[in-house]
Amino acid sequence: MRSLPNRDLDILFVIDNSPSTNDKQARLAAAFPQMIDVLSQIDGGLPNLHIGVVTSDMGTSSSGDAPAPAIGQIGNGGCAGVGDDGALRKAAGMTDAFLSDVEGPGGTRVTNYTGSLRDVFGSLAHVGDGGCGFEQHFAAMRRALVNPLNAGFLRPTANLAVVIVTDEDDCSASSSTLFAPDNGTLGALSSFRCFRFGVHCGEDPTTEGLHSNCEAAIGSPYIEDLDPFVDALLAAKSDARMVMTAAIIGLPPSVSVGFTVPPGGGPPQPFLERSCDFTGATGTDGAVPAVRIAEILYSFLGRNALTSICDDDLSNPLQRIGQSAARMMGGACLDTATLVDASPEAGVQPSCEVADIRDSAPGAATLLPLCSSGAPDCYEIVADAAACPASADHLRVRVHRAATVAEDSWTYVRCQRAH
Repeated sequence: MRSLPNRDLDILFVIDNSPSTNDKQARLAAAFPQMIDVLSQIDGGLPNLHIGVVTSDMGTSSSGDAPAPAIGQIGNGGCAGVGDDGALRKAAGMTDAFLSDVEGPGGTRVTNYTGSLRDVFGSLAHVGDGGCGFEQHFAAMRRALVNPLNAGFLRPTANLAVVIVTDEDDCSASSSTLFAPDNGTLGALSSFRCFRFGVHCGEDPTTEGLHSNCEAAIGSPYIEDLDPFVDALLAAKSDARMVMTAAIIGLPPSVSVGFTVPPGGGPPQPFLERSCDFTGATGTDGAVPAVRIAEILYSFLGRNALTSICDDDLSNPLQRIGQSAARMMGGACLDTATLVDASPEAGVQPSCEVADIRDSAPGAATLLPLCSSGAPDCYEIVADAAACPASADHLRVRVHRAATVAEDSWTYVRCQRAH
């Protein structure tokens, strides 16, 4: 966490707008206030926010060549051209293509929208469900960071949080051949191609049943590797510690392939089975395992939040995302369920070490004592249900300072984990 909290936060939501996602967008909008409530508990209150939304629709475009011809029924899962091209969306009541809610004089808030943040974001999050069925979440994210239409959204010195919301995995194309008609090499023109060529497992991708040791494919001729997208996020900021990633997805521990007869008849075709289910507004719904999306989050250890889209209520996922962003900005909630209890007293008494480290002197850490020692610069572990609502005992680290620290200072909290 930063010793001097950076109170500027840009949040980019990448929302799946392919068919069957309307109810998921509605649940996202309903739970959004939970994330804002967590962020509001950061010391100093709600940070200075920019919030933008893009869709997963990048049409039949790819990173390697010109877009392929249009496929499918446009407006009902079909894909054409560059789709929405990573352009930030705008809803009624907004003066810009992103929401701005920043601190003004005398504790006021200066906004570029009318109405409540909850209601305007709710309208913004309802991106529709007619978009391309080949969801290119990572490509849309990368394009959003550089699209000239999005000027003003990214602030050079602000923290950046990217939140992907989807019931499918990423299918960012490296070649427009991915969208070619049915053929012996690619199989049927369906989103199963995204798994077949974008994920590598221990078994042949067209083998029916459970698949093991699945991970993002490297060197696929049709789907991009993950590294260029990690690089794009890191290039957006001067310091990697200013970037966090989050995803509300189908979690990937269970990966299974099934076969079904196409609607028009013919031989059975492979499909990726759901990894989770829930009861939605139109009956049973669910999500397939998003192996690639989960894996890219691992590049941001300590600055990520991986949650399930199959929760009946997305409040908990949004709270966890808020907590991850808060940690990046200077908060420090403790998950005591994973920590050693250092005392026989009631409740968990974590054994922690808190240290200040400067970028200019990374080898010279300064340990902070507990405040019970009477030291002017110290830390204490306090219960704060508002700031840390997800944990059982709501503990967080609070640092006290006698004077302002150097701007390149970071405070690290290390606690002993239970084996």
